[in-house]
Amino acid sequence: MKNLRIGVVGTGGMGRHHVRILSALPGVEMVGIHDQRPETAQAMADQHGVTLFSSVEELADRCQAVVLAVPTVDHATLGCQLLAAGQHLLIEKPLAASLEEADRLLAAAGDRVLAVGHVEFHNPAVQALVQLGMPPGYIEVQRLAPFTPRSLDVDVVLDLMIHDLQILHALDPSAVVEVRATGINVLSPRTDIANVRVELASGCTANLTASRISADKVRKLRVFLQNRYYSLDYPLQEVKGYQLVRGSDGPRIEPADLAVEKCEPLVRELEAFVAACRGEGPVKVSGEEARRALATALTVVETIEHRGS
Repeated sequence: MKNLRIGVVGTGGMGRHHVRILSALPGVEMVGIHDQRPETAQAMADQHGVTLFSSVEELADRCQAVVLAVPTVDHATLGCQLLAAGQHLLIEKPLAASLEEADRLLAAAGDRVLAVGHVEFHNPAVQALVQLGMPPGYIEVQRLAPFTPRSLDVDVVLDLMIHDLQILHALDPSAVVEVRATGINVLSPRTDIANVRVELASGCTANLTASRISADKVRKLRVFLQNRYYSLDYPLQEVKGYQLVRGSDGPRIEPADLAVEKCEPLVRELEAFVAACRGEGPVKVSGEEARRALATALTVVETIEHRGS
């Protein structure tokens, strides 16, 4: 089978990692890159031995698939353009800036692959937890990061928390019943720290905190199930577990850690995208699934704005 010809539009914070991985990924011909900042992109092109194209159209003409890693406000315009040109597409999260834009992308996709870069879902620790298939009763998430000037075109909900909202829906696909949220802006014009309580139709409740103004980087998810508890550490790719065991000598708590084969999540994300483009399997986060995470995230944003008005 011939290599999949692929390009990357946008070589910033995430785009440069896509270029790095795709340049060495088996079964891929890394055609080239495009960025509105040619001086930065040229250094990236030289480093990885790929061609720098002067326009999105010129790059797309040479590709079968494109990774779109540009600011969220440009996702719908460029994404629909690439899909209309016949490209399979992987868009960095969030899918779009609004549900209307998300629906435009879904409609434009047709029979092309439309994947969304919720990279944390490809973390092998997350996959180990999802594959249990056990309905959670309560979920608690902390996603805290030091301040950086990256992704200030969106607030912390669409920048960071949306990762965990997508994972929440994967763990429990039941409908959202209620959202309570509060948040404030501290170092940017948009919300920098948010706390959210989401109630689902199944009865599961999730409490999520996201901050991009913290002194330390913390990314943990805790899931409470019937007679079980799991604590997931995203950076360490570990899932520590405990379960209640009832024996003849009475109940006791025993370890129930999940086996995790560690890897770089972005590699797994791109492998799944390439396989889907070849017709070898579905992507792990489809446009429809990303739209659902976006819908919940936008509800959170609206709840915070309403509370502050």
